[in-house]
Amino acid sequence: MSLLVVGLSHRSAPVSVLERAALHADAQVKLLQDTVGAEPAAEAAVLATCNRIELYADVDKFHAGVAELSTLLAQHSGVGLDELTPYLYVHYEDRAVHHLFSVACGLDSMVVGEGQILGQIKDSLARAQELHTAGRLLNDLFQQALRVGKRAHSETGIDRAGQSLVTFGLEQLALGTQVSDWARGKRALVIGAGSMSSLAAATLARAGVAEIVIANRTADRAERLAEILNEGGDVSARAVPMHSVPDELTRADVAVSCTGATGLVLTAEAVLEAGAGRGWATQPGEMPPRFGSGTAQATRLPAGSEAEENCPLDLAPIQATTGFSVLGEAAVAGMGAAELEQHAAWVDNAPRPQSSGPAVTVLDPVEEADAIAALAATAAVIGRVPERRRPEPVAEIPRPTPSLFLLDLAMPRDIDAAVHRLAGVRLVDIESLAESSATGSDPRTPSAGAMAADVDEVRRIVADEVAAFGAALRAAHITPTVVALRTMAADVVAGEIARLDGRLPGLDDKQRSEITQTVRRVVDKLLHAPTVRVKQLAAEPGGAGYADALRTLFDLDPETVAAVSRAEDSTTDEKDRGSS
Repeated sequence: MSLLVVGLSHRSAPVSVLERAALHADAQVKLLQDTVGAEPAAEAAVLATCNRIELYADVDKFHAGVAELSTLLAQHSGVGLDELTPYLYVHYEDRAVHHLFSVACGLDSMVVGEGQILGQIKDSLARAQELHTAGRLLNDLFQQALRVGKRAHSETGIDRAGQSLVTFGLEQLALGTQVSDWARGKRALVIGAGSMSSLAAATLARAGVAEIVIANRTADRAERLAEILNEGGDVSARAVPMHSVPDELTRADVAVSCTGATGLVLTAEAVLEAGAGRGWATQPGEMPPRFGSGTAQATRLPAGSEAEENCPLDLAPIQATTGFSVLGEAAVAGMGAAELEQHAAWVDNAPRPQSSGPAVTVLDPVEEADAIAALAATAAVIGRVPERRRPEPVAEIPRPTPSLFLLDLAMPRDIDAAVHRLAGVRLVDIESLAESSATGSDPRTPSAGAMAADVDEVRRIVADEVAAFGAALRAAHITPTVVALRTMAADVVAGEIARLDGRLPGLDDKQRSEITQTVRRVVDKLLHAPTVRVKQLAAEPGGAGYADALRTLFDLDPETVAAVSRAEDSTTDEKDRGSS
């Protein structure tokens, strides 16, 4: 077996990196085609979800395979190889099988046990089959992964915590309140009509929202989803075009977005304008809610100070509010040295805040200048400010109670991250979900002990299935050699019977048949025990060498063995395409 997987996920990379590396459908197709066209790879499949990007391949060389797959991921994601490499993980042979089976069971998901991943694995296999990039190895692997995932969900209680990312996101929006209590009577806007958006709409309907508006670029899909929701009878649903989203946002209480767009669907300005339609307002001399440098709290500026638009980071002058640090603010990540120096110069010349008004934390100018200089030096070396996985914790001043709740489940993101700084808005996105998952702040877990027992049971299932898959794969690896051996023996028998006919032409048909059957029985009995035993030995770890030994001992033609393998692979491919 030469299975290799190279990828990155929410466990290995910041969400901002995952977002930049996200592959749209066309990029996935091109990646698959380029992978099988590369020298080390014979098969390829891509598993791309909102929190993982993985490239699976059958390779003939490990180190060359890792280098090639990593390079291809970088090229097609648009993230430089040097930047991407620290976040990549590599699994090979049995470890790669173990990884995919664990993923299929939901053990590697942001929400442990979630079942949506099974549909995503199925889609990945279907795509690879359609493009003919999946051969016997990946067909067998992905189909077995689907079976293992279904087994885990049917034989254990992993589903007790395995609710969807949608449910997890809504519970984060609800701030500890039961989702049904929080959602009851609310007006919801769902942007997108794909599988995740459809799940979000159905979840909201079950939770008791009063109305659901579906906005999608393809009107037919939005209308069909609205019809399905209306047929359920529990909610009023209607479809609207995408250009109606700003107007609908002024009336919605909660909005969920999950589209395949490569750019933002909702900017901070659009949400701010929707807020104006909802009655948000600022007092003279105050900044709009979108400015507050992490606090989303309107902050009074010194008289005569320039507008915040002059700041290269689009942040308040000299960061005179709590909630911001040049050492941890996500807005700094990715900034070039020149931009950072421009920001430093702007900070030095910015007016200092007045002492009146609410107390704020002001960074010492010398300390801030030193921090900016250090970041600029780093950026000068690697070309950008490095990403910090977990920002420095900072104190926040109280925020007003949210009146608009936004859930962004897209990768790359649909909703501007700057919305986090808006007063009156609560945004939950993949990044905040990853943080909640990492810190274990999941109110859904019914019992820590029961959940741990379920996870342990699923891990046992995965271990057993990995062992069985490896044994079957190793046994299958020697089958062409055994078939070639028996074919050679049959040819020898046929040759000897033909030679006997020449020496004993007087044999009648009954005598010739009896002699032929006797010779064949002798050969079969001689080969039976060795071939059965060699299959058993080949199925054990380290048994790959038995096929080579068999070919050497019986002087089998390598091309004959290869021809048997090609015939089996062709039959398997036809069967897989027929069942997909």
